Amino acid sequence: MNYFDEFQKLLISYDIDAYIVPTSDYHNSEYVSDYFKVRAILTDFTGSAGTLVVTKDKGYLWVDGRYFIQAEKQVKNAKIEIMKMGQPDVPTIKEFLVDFFKDVKRKNLGFDARVVTTKFAEEIRLALGNEINLHTDTDLINEIWLDRPKLPFSVLYRLDNSFAGKTFEEKIILVRDEIRKHSADMLILTQLEDQAWLFNLRGNDVLHTPVFLAYTIITKNQVMLFVDTNKIDLTIQKYLDENDIIVREYSDIYNYVVSIADKKIMMDLSRVNYQLYLSCDLKNDIIDAVNPTLLLKAIKNDIEIKNIKEAHIKDGVAIVKFMRYLKEQYEKGADLTEISLSDKLQELREKDKGLIELSFDTICAFKDHGAMMHYKATEESNAKVEGNGFLLVDSGGHYLEGTTDITRTFALGKLTEEMKNNFTTVLKSVIALSTAVFLEGCTGQNLDVLARTPIWKKLIDYKCGTGHGVGHILSVHEGPNAFRWQTPNAVIEPGMITTNEPGIYLEGKYGIRTENEMLAVYKEKNEWGTFLEFETITYAPIDLDAIKPLLLTKPEKEWLNNYHQMVFEKLSPYLKGDDLEFLKEYTKKI
Repeated sequence: MNYFDEFQKLLISYDIDAYIVPTSDYHNSEYVSDYFKVRAILTDFTGSAGTLVVTKDKGYLWVDGRYFIQAEKQVKNAKIEIMKMGQPDVPTIKEFLVDFFKDVKRKNLGFDARVVTTKFAEEIRLALGNEINLHTDTDLINEIWLDRPKLPFSVLYRLDNSFAGKTFEEKIILVRDEIRKHSADMLILTQLEDQAWLFNLRGNDVLHTPVFLAYTIITKNQVMLFVDTNKIDLTIQKYLDENDIIVREYSDIYNYVVSIADKKIMMDLSRVNYQLYLSCDLKNDIIDAVNPTLLLKAIKNDIEIKNIKEAHIKDGVAIVKFMRYLKEQYEKGADLTEISLSDKLQELREKDKGLIELSFDTICAFKDHGAMMHYKATEESNAKVEGNGFLLVDSGGHYLEGTTDITRTFALGKLTEEMKNNFTTVLKSVIALSTAVFLEGCTGQNLDVLARTPIWKKLIDYKCGTGHGVGHILSVHEGPNAFRWQTPNAVIEPGMITTNEPGIYLEGKYGIRTENEMLAVYKEKNEWGTFLEFETITYAPIDLDAIKPLLLTKPEKEWLNNYHQMVFEKLSPYLKGDDLEFLKEYTKKI
């Protein structure tokens, strides 16, 4: 079935002029279960971000710089135009709709209000004015996607305090303190990661994100969890009862909020879906505020930090074994493909019994595929790994101790001078940010330029942020901390973990990315203020075969040598034989 054409027929039958299809679930999650992959069904574009606007005549797919190449390759329907966000003469969705509706008489705009954030919906509504008619109560795809998957189901499990570091009782006190500061009567939480963190519970409702579909309402003396009660076994029910957590059915949330009146309700309008907002807006005073859980979970406690470092040791061991396998099998002329290598790395990670699941789909990209930042090999695209080139592997895992995210670019065969120069430039960018010393109060926006400078000097840029926060057995992409110069982001505080992953991507040729996770720590307090720095907590060799030492300064060489010495000290106790000798070779001083 051509879902896009059938969807357009639905617009005509409902007399809707334009319909917005985001990449989201009811909780504004980055990764969504199969039930919510409507945009992918309509466009064949499988990236984790992107928004489709369907009109009666055409479709428009907005994607960011990570997905420019991928979208062009995957979207075959000539009626769908790819809108490359941030590029000259490419309007935003809001600008497009304002222009589109100038010549439309009745002005009917549709979307499912449960999968659109309140902030986005209100921006569109205000921009289009009072003449716009919003149709927000119909999920049109249900009429044509007859074999649509069911909502995900997984049984909840508890994260022991030896891993979580703080109990639910300790966390709810902190959250209620923030509610009081805003003079609110209650907080409505919809972010899945925030709720999982608060309750020290995990699930498996979203691939690669150990969370469960739920809503939470917190008042001064009550905590209500809206969740499919079939997901709760006797052990979890006992835990919830002991903590006075009231459980209601997941689907009851809308009926419940409609019944609330004359309350000051705290919610984050950039995250809460529009339907929830509309259900309680008219009878209550809405306080738009960032969820207090966002910052609380981003600043890791001492136990979480200790455990996360252990997870990185486990991950580093798997990476070293993979690197040795790759290099040796390649030299032997073995039959290697992107998918077979991705599977091999997963197999090596799974040998550790503490692995819960991968933290995202592994990106294993050879040669020109590496230029697609979020490439995922399919049976159709699966490249043989043979000949000279770079293999870019971005991967990670959720372990009982913590979450990892690491990218290494491996040299295979003979590299050109350009390739070695660019690889070394990316390394210089990694080092520049890794060695930053900065005043308390600096944001990721302040620091992003440190990583970009070596690459910018070559008049090259990468169309994405330099790094993102990482959750603790939650989402591998966690706010509010990030390194991104284009948009404001959070103050970097001690305890935050952020990735450092600059890159060079040459379409049609290759991609290079080196990624480490870094922990923000205190350095010193003096008369000039409080200074912070970063501790690198990813432990895996950076491929010496691709480095051009002459391009590195003496301090940069010292950093690399010290880093590799640390990697050897961390990983060598867990390796033996040929694996240990391989580690020695690829962590030697230059």
